[in-house]
Amino acid sequence: MSIDVRSLQALKYTAGTDPKAAIKETAKQFEALFMQQLMKSMRDANLAGGMLDNEGSKLGTEMLDTQFATKMTGLPGGLSDIIARQLERQMSGAQPAIPGSTETSASSSRKTTPDQAGFVSRHSDAARAAEAASGIPAAFMIAQAAHETGWGRREIRNADGSSSNNLFGIKAGASWKGPVAEVTTTEYVNGEARKVTAKFRAYASAAESFADYAKLMTTSPRYTGVVANASSAQGFAQGLQNAGYATDPAYADKLARTINTTLRLQRAMS
Repeated sequence: MSIDVRSLQALKYTAGTDPKAAIKETAKQFEALFMQQLMKSMRDANLAGGMLDNEGSKLGTEMLDTQFATKMTGLPGGLSDIIARQLERQMSGAQPAIPGSTETSASSSRKTTPDQAGFVSRHSDAARAAEAASGIPAAFMIAQAAHETGWGRREIRNADGSSSNNLFGIKAGASWKGPVAEVTTTEYVNGEARKVTAKFRAYASAAESFADYAKLMTTSPRYTGVVANASSAQGFAQGLQNAGYATDPAYADKLARTINTTLRLQRAMS
């Protein structure tokens, strides 16, 4: 699997249109190169018992090595899978661009939208009040509200179609005595997404939602670690996932990326 100019150009194009596919292809190329070097080392050390040295010329042997390496790469559970996972972790969480965040050069280049800026502006006052009550940075709470509602596009709605103003996806347990909104949502059971019907708390305003969230974070022993680790974006996001706030196994990474977006918007608006 040789890497020529055309394959590099194709890889750059794929990275721009489908980052996950680009990561997978990059990992396969790294694995193929590794396999070729391994086979060459075996041949040089005569560990292959002459099996690879009797194919003819050096060029023919190298071509055969390339064919073998190509067939052995990309297998499930192989080296390329490990490389791909490492690359994904680095792209989503490594090299923080700002203190306490997991923003990378790839994520920092993503464009924000007027709707996102409007969401941040609309909830800034309520988030600052919740910050004063909980100690959790306002930007982190705005980002979580944005993640839970798709920047306000997927709000939980009451039976009559009006907004429940539940920005944090807080469910209505037995202790909740206020109004509720019953909707179909996605839960992850053993890593698999399933549609379930659940009851969620409903509020008269978004400000009430922020206030109730701050109260939940500071009074429930379940979320003590969340508040304690709210000094960094990744610590806050991972704390929520560890506490079981959501069943999505990728919740922390997704929320951390949304926090980065929110911080960029706040800097642009200041």
